[in-house]
Amino acid sequence: MTWSEMEPLLEQACWDTLYMVGWSALIAVVGGLPLGVLLVLTDRGGVLQNVVVNKVVGQVVNIARSLPFIILMVALISFTRWIVGTTIGPEAAIVPLAIGAIPFFARLVETSVREVDGGLVEAVQAMGGSTWTVVRKVLLPEALPSLISSATTTIVALIGYSAMAGTVGAGGLGDLAIRYGYQRFETELMWITVAILAVVISVIQFAGDLAARGLSHRGRPSAAPRLVLLRSAPRAGKPATAPAPAARPADIEPAEPTKVP
Repeated sequence: MTWSEMEPLLEQACWDTLYMVGWSALIAVVGGLPLGVLLVLTDRGGVLQNVVVNKVVGQVVNIARSLPFIILMVALISFTRWIVGTTIGPEAAIVPLAIGAIPFFARLVETSVREVDGGLVEAVQAMGGSTWTVVRKVLLPEALPSLISSATTTIVALIGYSAMAGTVGAGGLGDLAIRYGYQRFETELMWITVAILAVVISVIQFAGDLAARGLSHRGRPSAAPRLVLLRSAPRAGKPATAPAPAARPADIEPAEPTKVP
């Protein structure tokens, strides 16, 4: 197969893969982020401690994560047909991709949010902050670099899932590699497909790492000292003691010289 014959196939397959991965990643973030935060809030010692809700949600997430993606795709055939009207093509692949990625991303979000210093949460609650304030002002901003890394990991996993989905007619680079590289023995096309996938994953991983480092709080002053200063501030109605002004060189009287007998 010549390059002129492979080029349109590769171009269409790349667009199909980006389409599937883009939409499924967006749905996974929208669905997995609140689910992961809920697992933290309802855990023991959490802001909304509720052991029953935490156990139920945790078990649902564990069961969804335990299913291999191929089995999940087959199990969701009827649901996929009801949602998009078909079971083949990139649109149909988005449904199982998103459903498979939501619990995966939720667990990563849970791990990221648990790393936030509990003292910050207690300080916001002591100042009268609501649960929404704790989530919006403390948990998500402090965990943002780790959340970016988690989203990057999810997108990379989705690219692998999309290649697997190509084996059942979802389209994309995986479908191209199976139909031409394996079934028609077009080895050159298959290796080009593998190279494209490697490049795409490397670019996404580099961009995610760069964004996480840019948003990281490492090397910056922590929020904890600011909270300590707030706690040690003078109470209302009690005047603060002004610090004594430092002595200027002109105000220091010179010592008398010692007389030598």
